[in-house]
Amino acid sequence: LRRAQRPLPGPAPAPRLMAEPQIVALGGLGEDDEAGRVIEFVLGLTGKERPRVCLVPTASAEEPEFIVRFYAGLSGRADCSHLSFFPWPRENLREHVLSQDAVFVSGGNTANMLAIWRVHGFDRILREAWEQGTVLAGSSAGMICWFEAGVTDSFGPQLEGMRDGLGFLRGSACPHYDGEERRRPVYQELVANGFPAGIAADDTAALHYVGTELKEVVTVRDAARAYRVQPDGETPIEPRILEKE
Repeated sequence: LRRAQRPLPGPAPAPRLMAEPQIVALGGLGEDDEAGRVIEFVLGLTGKERPRVCLVPTASAEEPEFIVRFYAGLSGRADCSHLSFFPWPRENLREHVLSQDAVFVSGGNTANMLAIWRVHGFDRILREAWEQGTVLAGSSAGMICWFEAGVTDSFGPQLEGMRDGLGFLRGSACPHYDGEERRRPVYQELVANGFPAGIAADDTAALHYVGTELKEVVTVRDAARAYRVQPDGETPIEPRILEKE
């Protein structure tokens, strides 16, 4: 009997100009106006007048309200799409992601999100997209997922250290540093006790990485900061304020 032949793979994504890998990791989106200005910064990094932007709302259990707000907020500025993993991913998952100028990851349950991504090989697709120049961005879960480790409430209302990130960026990360009262003391205690050192971000503070190096911190709030967190304490990083247009 002849063995059944596997179908040939689909066509490769159209070639595109290579750009430096970029990640924008946000401590939290803040209010709608604040979020809009930070997301506009992300879109500007694509260099496109009308970029293709894909939302990945896995961590939020693909909450319909969040998806609707994404389209309502960006449809006049970008060509929007989103990815669902239920009941299964789209057939052309890799081709779709590699055709995007930016990918935005929502907040929510980081551990559940990463488990779903890995089952479907989406972690490898994201790395390929990042290396080819697609801007990766996200807040909360969409912040810490890019690092080796992070502070998360994925396992209950208590905060815990998780050493299971994608590892695109070195060290650990903590979002909502000024937005949730337990974030700062828990992160400092974890790092002091051997958790990987790293970086924390207040709500609306965005960490802009080019390659694996932090280029700058931007925000829309004067009081928002990012911090290098080491076993002996924290060091603030002065941000650049994004002005209203």
